[in-house]
Amino acid sequence: MKTKVAIFPAGSEIGLEIYQALKYSTHFEVYGLSSVPCHASYVFSKDHYIEGIPFYTSENFIEEMNRIIETYHIAYIYPAYDDVQLYLTQVQDKICAKIVTSDLETVKICRSKILTYKFFKDCDFVPKYDCDREKIHAFPVFVKPDIGQGAQGTALAYNEQDLDFLVKKNPHVVICEYLPGEEYTVDCLTDDKGKLRVCRMRSRERIRSGISVSSQLLPVPQRIYEIAQEMNHRMKFCGAWFFQMKNNQEGDFRLLEVAPRIAGTMGMSRNTGVNYPLLTLYCQMGISIDMIENSYAISVDRALMSRYQTDIVYDTVYVDLDDTLIIDGKVNTTLMQYLYQTVNEEKKRILLTKHRKDIKATLAEKKISRTLFDELIQIAPEDEKKYYITEKNAVFIDDSFRERKSVSEYCQIPVFDCSEVEALLDWRVK
Repeated sequence: MKTKVAIFPAGSEIGLEIYQALKYSTHFEVYGLSSVPCHASYVFSKDHYIEGIPFYTSENFIEEMNRIIETYHIAYIYPAYDDVQLYLTQVQDKICAKIVTSDLETVKICRSKILTYKFFKDCDFVPKYDCDREKIHAFPVFVKPDIGQGAQGTALAYNEQDLDFLVKKNPHVVICEYLPGEEYTVDCLTDDKGKLRVCRMRSRERIRSGISVSSQLLPVPQRIYEIAQEMNHRMKFCGAWFFQMKNNQEGDFRLLEVAPRIAGTMGMSRNTGVNYPLLTLYCQMGISIDMIENSYAISVDRALMSRYQTDIVYDTVYVDLDDTLIIDGKVNTTLMQYLYQTVNEEKKRILLTKHRKDIKATLAEKKISRTLFDELIQIAPEDEKKYYITEKNAVFIDDSFRERKSVSEYCQIPVFDCSEVEALLDWRVK
């Protein structure tokens, strides 16, 4: 039987990466929890997604969370937001499931940049900082909230007027030396025995809303590995954690922040064999871990992607062959993905084509199984496809606008060209 894990909040970048990392596991069954409508509803299957959870600051949060835990037999709650992680770690004894987190004192320290810098005050990788505006006379300086994430509320102050404005806007800030060099994230994993098992460094080449959307794995300098070991020795981690560094004017590494949780861009390492969210669960369960760290070069670049939901109800798909399933002599892989989705959904697939050659031979040439289709209908070039569509509860996919318009008007069913097939893809289906 699979162990049930619930991600909260499921719609954060962190939550979505945790889901991607766990959804194919044969050992875990994953649920998504959210307080507000979000992208998670397009990702999780409907019977594994619960929306309308009280905010963690609500009086009835613990009571409602425990009700969900008992109803769905949840064994682990995976926090996917910094404040949520801290709160759930603080109330672990009141929650009826185990929280996937590190030691409470470690989580507290990491949540505050001031506490983090004080904790490592004797280490040379801590930047020069102060919290007293009156002591700052050299500029520029970098101003950031004591408690924050995603670069929210951060700014560079070039003079006293800038600094006064920023401190007045938020008095709970840390004023740090300006670090003009490159910025890096170091992803780490500590096992249940406290041993640092993974230390990987990646670039932060393009940032959007504090999230690295363009990155690549880099060789780990000895100094970075030493810093990771020092942090791991002083703090009590269990599972994945990361820290961010930036070079000062001399090129030395200086600490920005530490976080005892999954990072959204850890997915890059997942695609080389290091599945941080999955390994973290094993660490939390006290299970010995092992991994295959592939050494090939890899980079990631993320952009806004669209997921769609429609209210179309159908049980049959009519699809064209030429310039639809096969375009310029190549298989349309997006359409193939969709067709296999309909296999899982137990829908009927009918190939309706004016192909001039032997259909079975063409399918075989492109390694497309004849058995993918419940029926093959080959008609003459002068025929109209609308007369061969007998199923009323159906959709029609064809590159020809004329055919689509004819079918739409005559058969009164939804029609799609190749660019519209993505609206039919259900990313909740594995």
